Amino acid sequence: MARRRPITIADLWRIARLGTPSLAPDGHAAVCALTHYSMEDNSARSGLWLLPTTGGEPRALTHCGDKDGQARWSPRGDLIAFIARRDQQGEKDEEPQLYVIPPDGGEARRAASVATGVEAFKWFPDGRRIAFVSWVWPDLVGQKAQAKRLKEWKARKESGYVTSEALYRYWDHFVHQDRVAHLHVLDVRTGKVRDLFEGTPWELERADPDSNAFDISPDGRRIAFAHDPAAQKRLDNRFALAEIELRSGQVQPVAADPAWDMSAPRYSPDGQRIAFLARHEERRHTMPDQIATWSRDSGRWEVLSADWDHDVHAPLLWQADGRALYCSAEQQARTHVWRFDLATRQAEVVVRGGMVHGFDLAGDTLVSVADAMDHPARATVHRPGEAPRRIERFNDELLAGLQFGRHEEVTLRGARGDDVHMWLVYPPGFDPKKRYPVMHSIHGGPHAASLDTFHYRWNNQLFAAQGYVVACVNYHGSSGFGFDFTDSITHRWGEYELQDVEAGTNWVLRQRWADPKRVFATGGSYGGFMAAWMNGHVPAGRYAAYVCHAGCFDWTAMFADDAYTWHAKELGAWYWDDPAKVHSQSPHAFVQHMQTPTLVIHGALDYRVPDAQGLAYYNTLKAKGVDARLLWFPDENHWILKPRNSALWYGEFFAWLKRHDPAVNKGGKGSGKEAGDGRSSGRAKR
Repeated sequence: MARRRPITIADLWRIARLGTPSLAPDGHAAVCALTHYSMEDNSARSGLWLLPTTGGEPRALTHCGDKDGQARWSPRGDLIAFIARRDQQGEKDEEPQLYVIPPDGGEARRAASVATGVEAFKWFPDGRRIAFVSWVWPDLVGQKAQAKRLKEWKARKESGYVTSEALYRYWDHFVHQDRVAHLHVLDVRTGKVRDLFEGTPWELERADPDSNAFDISPDGRRIAFAHDPAAQKRLDNRFALAEIELRSGQVQPVAADPAWDMSAPRYSPDGQRIAFLARHEERRHTMPDQIATWSRDSGRWEVLSADWDHDVHAPLLWQADGRALYCSAEQQARTHVWRFDLATRQAEVVVRGGMVHGFDLAGDTLVSVADAMDHPARATVHRPGEAPRRIERFNDELLAGLQFGRHEEVTLRGARGDDVHMWLVYPPGFDPKKRYPVMHSIHGGPHAASLDTFHYRWNNQLFAAQGYVVACVNYHGSSGFGFDFTDSITHRWGEYELQDVEAGTNWVLRQRWADPKRVFATGGSYGGFMAAWMNGHVPAGRYAAYVCHAGCFDWTAMFADDAYTWHAKELGAWYWDDPAKVHSQSPHAFVQHMQTPTLVIHGALDYRVPDAQGLAYYNTLKAKGVDARLLWFPDENHWILKPRNSALWYGEFFAWLKRHDPAVNKGGKGSGKEAGDGRSSGRAKR
């Protein structure tokens, strides 16, 4: 048997990536997208695969598309719908369109040509119609008028974006100028399309509405949807639920309370209840999403999971008999699938993470797609009375030749005397009798977590393969450890988090294998904020170098971001009302103490943390004479998504740490393994 070797950047991009599964109505097979990347072409291709759940080999279903995705099985089982851009019958899709294909194979056909494109969709229970989302001009009537306006828009010579809206860009793109997201109904046989919101003020959310934004009643007569009732749409507004009757077009409120944010409606099997997520934002903006239900009989809604201190994730899936709901939620740095019993209001784990990225349910059959720190995503079938069983092995051959380091979790005594969770990922072949460099990988959010997941952009196994012991601290503010822990940093960002990271460093330095002169701290987004915050608060020499990716540097200048309406909730004040309070949580106010070398990375298409943050931080360090290096991408956003750019990112990352590693630069001995040269391992081999 060939000797196993540590993972490289090229290996990371050879891994095929599974999408969210959709089960056939009888549960005999699942369909999901499988994406392959080419380092040579700097591109991705996605096709649909059928994964039998009762035995048999996976089978490719589509071959012609570049990015076939969002596949959903028809309730009748005769068709699978998906979204793609294709060239069919001499017509090339300029916008994403809906396609359908029989599960036993054949050629996919375009279900309709929607000029404004298709964003997300759901099948009607009859399997003959599909509800979908498309961005339209609300002042127009009919598909022909929309197509004409779109053609004129694309032919215009002006490039300026004009708006009076508060919400006009999101993450990495501008919201369509003068357009809103409407629900449409498509007849799959005839291709006829109807805009349900045409001529009305109703619209879906402007922040990338997906298929969780609406649901169709079992009798196909109504659609429940989440909407923003405020006249001025803002990212922090609280949503309500409403229901449209398809025949009359009448819209009735379902659940609305100005103190609560409501989302992800889901009809019960009998159509008499709607389950949804409810968050009590008036109490605190960090409140978790909780399970709630609305009753058609009473016209009232109630929260059911108030005593279950977990943040519930969409989608909510009903058990066939209506007695329970299935959902995913984090707990202690893992994401599980849970069954929430409506009578007892108790939750139990039915699929244990790692991190469950997606799941679907048909009868007693559940299929999950989940990964963990030591393996990429796998598809698994779960049935009562049977052991979970994998239903694909797309990456097994590649992974058989790779050696991953072991990982473990420890508990620290952190800020407030609380227990704080930390992951450790060790280099392959780790020998505790040797000395190793240590690298903090600080997660973003801040209300997120370092999870038991195979993260492609910040891959702990790839970091460890370079010879580092990787430490991932789930500091105060992290999700998955209860509301109080998450909320504890509100209006005091940086304080408790730094105490927790420092507690992690202290724990590591008490281990005989840790080299105290070779400790590094890296992070992205809020983790990048932490890297800059540490540079202004931790004495020079404690850390050999920092890496700050997409990090917040100046909370006043950060007002250019897309989430600016959240600032006062997070920091405790608007910058014009209490600049001292805002500055007390801003790294730029502590520049006078910054001395540690820093690699600054940013993308020009990042609207959550605009790239001026990274440029200002880099310029500041250069002006102060602090060793700094800048990696800036004109075509990337908050995340580095293109294969060649990712290789450059990892290459610069590893080279920076190596440059500031005293054992490497001074010929030091005693290291378990020198931090590898990312430049050589990170470039694609052609």
